[in-house]
Amino acid sequence: MKFICSKANLLHGVNIVSKAVPSKTTMAILECILIDASANEIKLTANDMELGIETRIEGEILEKGIIALDAKIFSEIVRKLPDNDVVIETDSNLKTTITCEKAKFNISGKSGEDFTYLPYIERTDFVTISQFTLKEMIRQTIFSIADNENNKLMTGELFEIKGNQLKVVSLDGHRISIRRIELKDTYEDKKVVVPGKTLQEVSKILSGEAEDEIRLFFTENHVVFEFDSTLVVSRLIEGEYFRIEQMLSSDYETKVKINKREFLNCIDRATLLVKEGDKKPIIIHIEDGNMELTINSQLGSMDENIDIEKEGKDILIGFNPKFLIDALRVIDEEEVSVYLVNPKAPCFIKDENETYIYLILPVNFNAVNR
Repeated sequence: MKFICSKANLLHGVNIVSKAVPSKTTMAILECILIDASANEIKLTANDMELGIETRIEGEILEKGIIALDAKIFSEIVRKLPDNDVVIETDSNLKTTITCEKAKFNISGKSGEDFTYLPYIERTDFVTISQFTLKEMIRQTIFSIADNENNKLMTGELFEIKGNQLKVVSLDGHRISIRRIELKDTYEDKKVVVPGKTLQEVSKILSGEAEDEIRLFFTENHVVFEFDSTLVVSRLIEGEYFRIEQMLSSDYETKVKINKREFLNCIDRATLLVKEGDKKPIIIHIEDGNMELTINSQLGSMDENIDIEKEGKDILIGFNPKFLIDALRVIDEEEVSVYLVNPKAPCFIKDENETYIYLILPVNFNAVNR
């Protein structure tokens, strides 16, 4: 095999597929990036058996062939090459020579035939969405997936399509994040759970441009993301996702309208007094026209008042400040509405059309001396 391509193209491709190289594996071949120049294009592939990424790069093939190279060594070499054209050549013993200007590396490869290819998935029915929209939907929900494996379903996000609506849901047992958008077309109903790791990696690769599109293909066991010159194939998480509808009550006793930036900054300041891992709640006291936020910790205490518009009853309630910060940070509106029922019921931050809903469970706190 022999081909020539620019360092920029090669590095871009390597950076994309590296996201699917497993950090630990018993199969040495999976620690490799497959370079396939056996047809009329140069394809790079990595696969950890749960997530596989393939991308095509521009270049000129001088001799067709295929090789698997250790991902760590190969990506480090490419990263540190001069910014010029790179020639990659292999011989019959799988010895690979990488040349760029005066730099020349020799590394041993593995047979490409041993590499585990991405599963073949028939790509017929697909949902089209802008890369910007998908990247935003992931950003606005991914923070509330669970990071432990005790409940596999909580480590993924629900993608539910009904007609021309796409709904994305994540939850970790303490909060729920929901984003809804309207699609350009109408589709067959679908309900799948996509691993959070897949979404985080896809989000990093997406251009985020509104005019760039991405196609999503769903099968019984896999989801495929196809965009630009890249294909991401991921296993879905099996099982029935949680029935969240019954948790989404529209009843409330107190409704608060508040400036988002002011609310977020205030909570952010309060967390200066909370040590890492310390579960000190922020206590919110809502009265007519005023919200008082207090926090007490070993490091000290803070309280601050914010002007609000209030409907309904006064309320005293406590929250994990991090959960409020995570939700407020991804809302783009200047003003947010917070709906509360009582100190033991979840609060909702949502807009009127419910394009976003953030449900946060309160924290029990000892009566605050007022």
